[in-house]
Amino acid sequence: MIEPNDKISISAQCRILNVPRSTMYYTPVGESEENLEYMRRIDELFLDNPTWGSRQMRNRLRLEFRDRRVNRKRIQRLMRLMGIEVLYPKKNLSRPHPDHKKYPYLLRGLKIDRPNMVWCSDITFIRLKHGFVYLVAVLDWHSRKVLSWELSNTLDAHFCVSALNAAMEKYGKPEIFNTDQGVQFTGSRFTGRLIDEKIRISMDGKGRALDNVVIERFWRSLKYEEVYLKEYNNMIECREGIAKYIEKYNSFRPHSSVGGITPDMSYHAA
Repeated sequence: MIEPNDKISISAQCRILNVPRSTMYYTPVGESEENLEYMRRIDELFLDNPTWGSRQMRNRLRLEFRDRRVNRKRIQRLMRLMGIEVLYPKKNLSRPHPDHKKYPYLLRGLKIDRPNMVWCSDITFIRLKHGFVYLVAVLDWHSRKVLSWELSNTLDAHFCVSALNAAMEKYGKPEIFNTDQGVQFTGSRFTGRLIDEKIRISMDGKGRALDNVVIERFWRSLKYEEVYLKEYNNMIECREGIAKYIEKYNSFRPHSSVGGITPDMSYHAA
């Protein structure tokens, strides 16, 4: 799709296709094919069994890969690389930072009855054929609409801030923004942007995966209806597949939690 050309530069091609130039130079994370196979299976198992730690995960993998010696230390390392925190009943892709301010959870008992009242965000692991990347998304809590999203091959805060900026540029701003206590969301680059816009900051309680249940349910839908059915060869294919899925999720797929209409219809109805 994008290739060296005498008539048009790589940068220009990326701008036309709305693809970050860094995507062209992405190289898969240096893990063996065997480790990537384990990681793909761990991702599937953990989505259905969020309380499983490395011991239970190792035992299950031993049953599935009987011809291999599945070592628990290796499984622990891969789960850390994927951001799965054993003590938490969720994928803790963004680890907390001891010096960053943590904010209270503001949504308990709150009636969220209109768009742009609460937005939420989280990060998840997305597998490629020979590697993996991370996906961040911003959702409107009331309508379930995906407002923005970004892919990255690192867990740097930049792509989270980029997704936040993209959502606000297109849809204004929420009254409350909810995230987990990960370093990407507690750092000054992210919280400072919210503070500047006078947006109230809410963060999940430690170990409470259901505090951000709206986006957790979206990850489940995305993985079962798109990611697990595909094998993206590279980041460009991954971006195209996720873009098509989110467009369908927002504008075509009826959502039971918003009365059987689409997230787009629910968001714009108000």
